[in-house]
Amino acid sequence: MGLKMMGKAMENFWQGKRVFITGHTGFKGMWLCRMLLLAGAEVCGYALEAPTAEGRALLAKSGVLSEVLGIQGDVRDGKKLLAAMKEARPEIVFHLAAQPLVLEGYRDPVTTYETNVMGTVNILEAIRQTGSVRSFVNVTTDKVYKNNEWCWGYRENEPLDGYDPYSNSKSCSELVTHSYRQSFFDDGSVAISTARAGNVIGGGDFSADRIIPDCIRAAAAGKIIEIRNPYAIRPYQHVLEPLSAYLLIAEKQYKEISLAGAYNVGPADCDCVSNGELADIFCRCWGEGAAWKDVSGRSAGAPHEANFLRLDSAKIKSVMGWQPGWNIITAVEKTIEWAKAYYGGSDMAEIIDEQIKAFFLRA
Repeated sequence: MGLKMMGKAMENFWQGKRVFITGHTGFKGMWLCRMLLLAGAEVCGYALEAPTAEGRALLAKSGVLSEVLGIQGDVRDGKKLLAAMKEARPEIVFHLAAQPLVLEGYRDPVTTYETNVMGTVNILEAIRQTGSVRSFVNVTTDKVYKNNEWCWGYRENEPLDGYDPYSNSKSCSELVTHSYRQSFFDDGSVAISTARAGNVIGGGDFSADRIIPDCIRAAAAGKIIEIRNPYAIRPYQHVLEPLSAYLLIAEKQYKEISLAGAYNVGPADCDCVSNGELADIFCRCWGEGAAWKDVSGRSAGAPHEANFLRLDSAKIKSVMGWQPGWNIITAVEKTIEWAKAYYGGSDMAEIIDEQIKAFFLRA
């Protein structure tokens, strides 16, 4: 069964394409691999082992480890990364490998900068020295912007100045990408874009200090969910939303290099909800008496986190024709559906593929 993207056959473009993904063992990476495999691409992944036991088990159950040519390596190791890319000779590269957590950035800023900044330098150097790549998408974050706590969404031309080490390292990754584009790829040999996505939710995220994984762990154990910052507003979206955008950007700029650039990928404004509202939606959808409590009083002296963050995604809608597919309620429902299937011992490769197909075949 083929995938459909924006009304046209996705597999017509991706069939047989050689694709290289850094961070394929992560949450987003696993889903992206499944999408590309369904579309007929030849996928090579480069990443460290998944950081959690649940993540490692899921990769095996999802079929990613058996169907993707996987190379275990650190993006901080430029020589190994270059060797892997030269062997794979990809046409399209997605850079997802990162230290992705705000609080971990505070705990270990040096590794965060090494991974997120030098990792970007190394992937771009590998592309520069390989010669086969025609399209590159660097995945950053909505947190790259200087956050003035405005009530409107940030646009791609706003100043980049992430506050905390994680956010700032991603701002630096954007600047590195822009510099390489101007310095080494101005001849049009490689189309290069960055994609700035909002907070993503979905099955398979086992990270600590993320609201939906925390909700799932607590609800599955019959415990009260603890929300540390219930009034903060974030652009939450299902993981398939930004991944569909990354695929679209990679395809469009492959065909027309003038479309390369920076793109925000966020939900509709009505789906930008507070953490407390998200927890309310989760509890209603989970059922079984799930409930949450406000523990913000414990956070005195805690590291800074933004209170209001929203993206303006008008550019990708206008230039690429991308539109959000699932609203926030559907996103939570699909995440819970996935989690209950996981805890129930279902065939997770089948569940993942079913959700991908449902997303692309939606009305």
